[in-house]
Amino acid sequence: MTPEQLVRKVTAITGYTHAAGVEVVSAEPGNVTLSLAKKPELLQFNGFFHGGVVSGLADHAAGAAATTALPAGKIAVTVDLHVNFLAPAKGQTLYAKARTLQVGGTICVVAVELETHPAEGQGLCAVAHVTLRVVDMPPLK
Repeated sequence: MTPEQLVRKVTAITGYTHAAGVEVVSAEPGNVTLSLAKKPELLQFNGFFHGGVVSGLADHAAGAAATTALPAGKIAVTVDLHVNFLAPAKGQTLYAKARTLQVGGTICVVAVELETHPAEGQGLCAVAHVTLRVVDMPPLK
């Protein structure tokens, strides 16, 4: 299975990412970009993406990026997620661009930039630093 096929499969079968409508933009070893279209159930009262949604997308993108850099049969699960919110996530689409910084036998570290598009709301809205633990991959359904 290619890295992109793996990320697409895991994103499609996971409850949260499937229900939220997360899309895989690109996936290659150590680098993953995901997107999420604006819809009412993902927003704060003021119409911006909710911070929990921003954090959730960062978490999934980081796990995907780290997992694509691991040997077959291994997956990365989050042990620490730190998000800095820089600006309101007020665009129509939220993007998470995850880049693996370090891959080890037990721990991985990933940086994620989150931004919104289109032009009227475009911009960097958050950054995340994620530490993940390497575990055996469970069977995929």
